[in-house]
Amino acid sequence: MKLLRVLVLVALPLYCFAGSGCLLLEQAVNKTISPEVSISEYQNFLQDFAQTPEEKEALAELKQCYLNQSNETLHNFAQMMVITVSSDVLSNHGAGTSRLYVCH
Repeated sequence: MKLLRVLVLVALPLYCFAGSGCLLLEQAVNKTISPEVSISEYQNFLQDFAQTPEEKEALAELKQCYLNQSNETLHNFAQMMVITVSSDVLSNHGAGTSRLYVCH
């Protein structure tokens, strides 16, 4: 269950990153893929979502995965998220469907 929080933090950007209207989400994604953000900075930023030692360790492992990637891979990942959301928005535009994005 605790790992689920981390997985949701990873999955949400793929669902609603571009133009999400949620500054916290966009900041979390940018800090996740930024090689300039250290693991401790990342954990501090997301401390409201990871309070136990296990959750903090899961965040550290997640951030380390991104730190291990090349700048090119990180750039491509960011572009993929924008493309994924853009195509989702376009496909729902004509279908009369909408999504509600909630951010607190």
